[in-house]
Amino acid sequence: MTTTWSITVDCAAPRVLAEFWKTALGYTDAPPPAGFESWTAWFLWCEVPESEWDDGATIVDPDGIRPQLCFLVVPEAKRAKNRLHLDLKVSGGRAEPAEVRTPRIRSTVAALTAAGARTLEEHRMHGELDHVVLADPEGNEFCVV
Repeated sequence: MTTTWSITVDCAAPRVLAEFWKTALGYTDAPPPAGFESWTAWFLWCEVPESEWDDGATIVDPDGIRPQLCFLVVPEAKRAKNRLHLDLKVSGGRAEPAEVRTPRIRSTVAALTAAGARTLEEHRMHGELDHVVLADPEGNEFCVV
């Protein structure tokens, strides 16, 4: 038996991170649950206090293939390096020549830094750019490979 699953990110600002990761992954906002015209209607049906309506955000792959990402408010800030991170595989892989891989990586890094990421490290292999470690707007690490 397979299980449906999602990736959940604890954070301070769910909407900010959802917007960033929609840009990074090409995802869209999750539609409301089946049978509900809107998230507001669902919140009301579930008796979620209005003060909690912005405590989470969910984004989905528009093709319905990849897992959804959920962002939930938590009171504590991030304290250490992630134990789990995403690799955005944009370069075509290490079999591609550096002159193909490098511009793909640099272009994605530029777009994501414009969207709020910051570059932490660049890694090289055989003198050529291999991957870049970035942090999203709340400091969660991920790689552009």
